[in-house]
Order: sequence, then C-alpha cells, then structure tokens
Amino acid sequence: MSFYRHRVFPYLLDLAMASPALREPRRRTLAPAQGRILEIGFGTGRNLAHYPTSVTRIEAIDPDPDLDRVSLPRMRRARIAVDFHHLDAEHLPFAAESFDTVVSTMTLCSIPDAVHALGEIRRVLKPGGRFLFLEHGRAPDPGVARFQDRVNSRWGVLTGGCRLNRPIPQLVSESGLLPGPMASYYMRRTPRFVGYMTEGVAQKS
Repeated sequence: MSFYRHRVFPYLLDLAMASPALREPRRRTLAPAQGRILEIGFGTGRNLAHYPTSVTRIEAIDPDPDLDRVSLPRMRRARIAVDFHHLDAEHLPFAAESFDTVVSTMTLCSIPDAVHALGEIRRVLKPGGRFLFLEHGRAPDPGVARFQDRVNSRWGVLTGGCRLNRPIPQLVSESGLLPGPMASYYMRRTPRFVGYMTEGVAQKS
C-alpha cells in the first residue's frame, strides 16, 4: 500500500482530475476569482489552466508532498505564478481578513476536519470576500447515498482519505459564510456515487 500511496496514487489522481467533464464546471467556478487568491487542496495543479486571464498569481496549499512530482512541473509551465506551501486547511498560518478569494475544488471531501477548515476559510477571507467551491458529496437519491455509506471507508483508503458522503451544501451553509448561487447536479459520464457535484459561491459578511 505504501508504494501505491506514494508512487501510483499521484498519477491516478491527476488522471481523474483531468476528466473532460470537469472542465466547464472548473471554468464556471473559477471565473469570479480576483484579488489576492488562496487555493486550498492544490493537488496536482489542474485548476491552473482554468483561472481567468486576469489572474496572474495565487497562493496555494496542499499537505501531500507526494503530489509534488506532478504539481511542481505544472507550476513551472503555468502562466500564473504560484506561491506554494505544504500546509493543511485546518491550520492556516495567514492573517485574518487577508484574502479576497478562497478556492476549493474536489478538496473538502479529503480534509479530515472540514468544519474546522471552513472556519479557517472564513477567518482569512476579507469582509465581502468570496469562497468559490466545486465539490462532490452525498447524493440525494437514497440508493446512491446508501452505496456511498457502504463503500466510504474502503474508498478512502484508495483515494487519499476522500469521503464520498459529505453533505457539501449543508457544510457550507453552516460555516458562517453567506451562501450565494449554488447548484447541485450529477456530473455527466461519471458514476453517480462519485459524481454528485455542488458548485457555488459563499461570501463573508
């Protein structure tokens, strides 16, 4: 399992994040990004190609050094400068009210304490700052949700701690941020148990 986790998983993750079905949702999610931007769960850097052209620099965090072999070459080739840190989202070292935008795509599923991480996101956002998110989570269909619950623990072992059944709209709504436009749907050409997506915006009052 150690060889898989350290040597195989980074490339499988990058392949999954390259899905054509994610391109348009990424573009929509990242379109409002502006000002000083923090991306949590940078992963293999697949968002870099989808930021609007007005974005020239971001700060990014990810706790997993095994992903560096994929993400660092992508950073070097990107038009966007990335100030990268090996950090987790539950313990952000940044000052309060220091970012205009925080981005999370396919990340809240794998953060051990997503509630605490959302509290940190709220803390570092400036008043009026926006949290832009694209996440998969618990499906509304009872049969799909039961399957997610049944395979959740085994799925996490294979996917770096990803949880299939997190209620993303509820977590964002209860974070203290003000929910804005939010859409939930099954992603096309994707198995339903991993493809129930929520994309949207929440704002700090």
